[in-house]
Amino acid sequence: MIGREENYLMRYSMRTMALAAAILSLATTTSAGQLTIKGSDTMVILGQKWAEVYMQKTPATKIQVTGGGSGTGIAALINGTTDIAEASRPMKAEEIGQAESRQKRKVKEITVALDGLTVYVNKSSPVEALSLPQLRKIFTGQITNWKEIGGPDAPIVLYGRENNSGTYVFFKEHVLQNDDYSTRMQTMPGTASVVNAVVKDKNGIGYGGAAYAEGLKALKIRKDDLAPAVEGNMETVQSGRYGLSRGLYFYTFDGGSPELDQFVAWVLGPEGQQVVTDVGYFPVKK
Repeated sequence: MIGREENYLMRYSMRTMALAAAILSLATTTSAGQLTIKGSDTMVILGQKWAEVYMQKTPATKIQVTGGGSGTGIAALINGTTDIAEASRPMKAEEIGQAESRQKRKVKEITVALDGLTVYVNKSSPVEALSLPQLRKIFTGQITNWKEIGGPDAPIVLYGRENNSGTYVFFKEHVLQNDDYSTRMQTMPGTASVVNAVVKDKNGIGYGGAAYAEGLKALKIRKDDLAPAVEGNMETVQSGRYGLSRGLYFYTFDGGSPELDQFVAWVLGPEGQQVVTDVGYFPVKK
């Protein structure tokens, strides 16, 4: 015969199991038709526009887009807390290894747009172009006055991104050749903050995605000191003639949901690539 205490414990346990089952069922139901995208600050305006247009066409699918930096999105992918990581730099081999080990699925890299990483200066600056070697010296602190590169006799004020930014990493690898940034560089929480700082500072210089280049001057880039100055536009970015051309990526896992596969296919199709152009980046070359 079961005592009163044992009977109570059995009934409590059954209620707890039923509640857990109900929560699991609710989680499964509410996650159906929902996608999460997290990561690159460079791409967040693009991701949000894709989501807005796609949800208008496909109301049954709900898409949540947040920024935080490429590193943040990649960490979320590794931890299984996002469907898509947006990144303005390629995932590192060790990051892919961690993601695949934890989630037991293969990571899939998809180039969804192109960017001509842009070097910004104030509109009042007389400087029109810089070479990659000059930029390296500027952002490592070897050149500190504008008069050394054709500008006025004034100190160069550096603005850049935080180290969880894919743009920070890309610029360090491709411009600084993995040297350290100058300790004088002011790190900003997002590309919009870099732009706002340079717009207000006549001696400022910063870098970020092409889509943010409003209200300031976008410099032409020389691959070396003797090369011609090249403007970042669709032709030069798609061909690679522009010295700071780069891909913008979705990272996800093989075997995703039908909603995920359909969204990615739409992003890579004519309508999704038109959104890329509308936002201010460059479509993937066919």
